[in-house]
Amino acid sequence: MESFMKEISSIKGFHARYPNEPVENLEKAYKRRSPEDHAHSIATIDSMFTGEEGFGRFFDLTTLHEQYLNLPVHQHSRRLTYLQYLDVFDAFSPPKCNIRRDQKKSEAYFQYLKALQDYLESFMRRTKPLENLDKLFDSFDKEFEELWEKEQVPGWEKDASSAAPADGGAQGEGIWCSACKKGFSKETVYEGHLSGKKHKKAVEQSQDGAKEGANGQVNGSSDIQRFKERAVAEREFRIKKLAAAMQTERADTKANVERKQGMTERERQQELEQLYSEKPETGGKEDDGDSDGEEKIYNPLKLPLAWDGKPIPFWLYKLHGLGVEFPCEICGNFVYMGRRAFDKHFNEPRHIHGLKCLGITNTTLFREITSIQEAEALWRKIQRDKKKEKTMAENVVEMEDSEGNVMPEKVYMDLAAAGML
Repeated sequence: MESFMKEISSIKGFHARYPNEPVENLEKAYKRRSPEDHAHSIATIDSMFTGEEGFGRFFDLTTLHEQYLNLPVHQHSRRLTYLQYLDVFDAFSPPKCNIRRDQKKSEAYFQYLKALQDYLESFMRRTKPLENLDKLFDSFDKEFEELWEKEQVPGWEKDASSAAPADGGAQGEGIWCSACKKGFSKETVYEGHLSGKKHKKAVEQSQDGAKEGANGQVNGSSDIQRFKERAVAEREFRIKKLAAAMQTERADTKANVERKQGMTERERQQELEQLYSEKPETGGKEDDGDSDGEEKIYNPLKLPLAWDGKPIPFWLYKLHGLGVEFPCEICGNFVYMGRRAFDKHFNEPRHIHGLKCLGITNTTLFREITSIQEAEALWRKIQRDKKKEKTMAENVVEMEDSEGNVMPEKVYMDLAAAGML
């Protein structure tokens, strides 16, 4: 009773301190939603992600990949595949990124960085709505400000260009070309490079840039150039931080792309149709089931589960022979389900380690062998054959003494050394 009265007095004291506090509409908060409202909310969630994003599980960087390939600096370079792009989209320095510092000031590159940053921020806001992302982004900005003031932003140090050696000067054990921003290990290669078209074009561009720089110093354009560098560096820094914060989604995206590369176009379309045709559970009967709301998967045949957590079709199970067991004694009596997994395991570390434990070094000759006894017998036979070949090679050269006796060279040399010929 005493605690009850204490709670009553605290409530009265609160309302006495805040008499104009608006009353919460509890009816609106706890009102039961109609099926139409529930369907509208589900449709809103469905429209938040593209089909490639899989409701926030994967990135959809296909458009940005095309924009990256269409940058002017990549006109004459090797085109990256989408899978390779997923590995390097947050790398802005060599060796993964070969875009020079002066090329990063172009408008096309700046627009590409802006689009990539906006997408990553939007993806994080859509997939993590309960986290305080504004605070996280503010910490990114604060960290960038500190590094920029200290001129320690990777790839954007103020004296980075002046730290390079002079044209034709030594760089460690090589020679440096300032126009092409490239080092050469031999002087002859460097002299041949000077007569090339790429070098002459780079020299003209550097001279034009030097003229523009000289005119810009009068007009104060050096500050403008530094401002452009800051804008580009800030976006690169933000993209690195966002990619580091979503490593799980990035790894899942790579795995999903590799999986889809092994599928036909018809299978991809069927997967998308199945994904969009799935309807959320509604109604009252479903609410009377398990309290946790998890659906029980009916799998009486114990079929393997696919990437979506559901059993694979039975025809696919029979097609790949996943019901056939292939034991391997060398792998510790491990059982492989299906011929495909069995053939693949011969190149895996488990099987190779088992062969090395038996003293077998040449593992390529032991494919399809799973018995320890057979492997040891074959290895002994291989060793005997090698010794036999070596002995035969030694006995190929034959010698003849003065009496016409023919003998191997080794026997002849031994008899000659003993003075018995």
